[in-house]
Amino acid sequence: MTASPDWDSAAPFNMAGYCIAWAAAEAPEKAALIVIDDAQSCHANETWTYARLEDAVLHMAAALQDRGYRKGDRILIRLDNTSLYPITYLAAIAAGLIALPASSQLTAAEVEFLLADSGARVIALADGLRRGQIPAGTDVISEHELRALIAHPRRADYAATQRDDPAYLIYTSGTTARPKGVLHAHRVALGRQPMYQGWYGISKSDRMLHAGAFNWTYTLGTGLIDPWANGATAIIYTGEKTPDIWPGLISKTGATIFAAVPSLMRQILKYAPAGPLDLGQLRHALIAGERPPEDLFDTWLARTGMHLYEALGMSELSTYISTSPSVPRKPGTTGKPQPGRRVAILPLDGGTEPLPAGSEGLIAVHRSDPGLMLRYWNRPEEDLEVSRADWFTGGDIGMMDVDGYITHLGRANDIMNAFGYRVAPQDVEAALAHYPGIAEVACAEINVRRDVSIIAAFVVAAPGTNLNTEKIKAFASERLAAYKCPREVYIVDSLPRTANGKIMRSALQAPRTGTG
Repeated sequence: MTASPDWDSAAPFNMAGYCIAWAAAEAPEKAALIVIDDAQSCHANETWTYARLEDAVLHMAAALQDRGYRKGDRILIRLDNTSLYPITYLAAIAAGLIALPASSQLTAAEVEFLLADSGARVIALADGLRRGQIPAGTDVISEHELRALIAHPRRADYAATQRDDPAYLIYTSGTTARPKGVLHAHRVALGRQPMYQGWYGISKSDRMLHAGAFNWTYTLGTGLIDPWANGATAIIYTGEKTPDIWPGLISKTGATIFAAVPSLMRQILKYAPAGPLDLGQLRHALIAGERPPEDLFDTWLARTGMHLYEALGMSELSTYISTSPSVPRKPGTTGKPQPGRRVAILPLDGGTEPLPAGSEGLIAVHRSDPGLMLRYWNRPEEDLEVSRADWFTGGDIGMMDVDGYITHLGRANDIMNAFGYRVAPQDVEAALAHYPGIAEVACAEINVRRDVSIIAAFVVAAPGTNLNTEKIKAFASERLAAYKCPREVYIVDSLPRTANGKIMRSALQAPRTGTG
């Protein structure tokens, strides 16, 4: 069972309670979370039952309340990759505070920006991290203190929050501009229900292994919150992560669903022994976060005998378009809107009338979706930019066919202009990814003179490979329309990425040393 989908009710609703309370009552001794740090033995160095997890969350929630923190106060969570992270995250929400998950790898300047922009009342800080410049009036709770809060003498009740009360605040990765806060309500937990069968195909008997760290929102949502809301078991690996360890982890942990980014799936196939890949009890795998190469799906199926299910999402809504065990993949497309979601394609240049099938435009989600954010944090002008009457437009460009499948054509701010044609960088990248010896590729429009810009490709060579830029251009010309072909190809050591692994196309620039 899960909580009622009647999200318009005026009854109190707390996201943390929705996620763990019912399972703690119905299956208190079932494993909610298994933490593993040794890929060889796969021995569980931590096992949290639902009863123990809820107890830790509610005792810490009481401690936060007893320290004087009140509904709406922001708590910046900057902890290492340990189970203390999700416990603190849920405790803050259970107490009625606004949780602000952040990475422990942020620079001092990035943390100072988050503290100043969010007006955080308190920061939960890992013991090994430097405090930096903490604004006056902002408290610091150390990792050591947080662990003590789990044993606080009082156990709280879940705060009597309403569905539209703020629950957490996440900041965009800032690939093209300064990060902006995305404020989500408690009802977002109900807004995630379409993913359960629209992407995961999950049940309480599943064991979800997520490849990410605790402090990544993809992990918090897909790897923890959603499995717990379904009474399933979440598994997180915190040891050294190399591509070759994952097949053994999947098999030894008895994972039935595995979630990661497409690039990791490619690496798993690359570093695994040739031939069929035995993944134990795994039923299928989930991918999101970046556009996968088209051949990944068939290659994964051929090697493992299982399907990959893709999803498209955004910080403002999480995933909303996907394939699943009940929605088969259609080559070239991302998937269908998840059940219950209202998605349309709107004109690029304005308007609120959905376009007919086969038309290219902005992918829009109806504002009635409970998973949609409340607003941007202190950015009212940007709230207006993404609003078109009853529709929310997050900047993704796409096309819907007559069967309801959507093809993702890229981000509006990533689109390149070549001879008057609009070109999605993903189209060029997908073609070049097939060139022998290219390990990674990213494309962007760059300025070569003040008034001249071109499409350029930035490629990373596979180990032991020597790439020839002219041959790569010729390869592209055989597979792409002339206006889509990169005018320059640059061989680079690595691609600029955000902390979450997304390519920062805005940071791609021509090397001063030439074209290689």
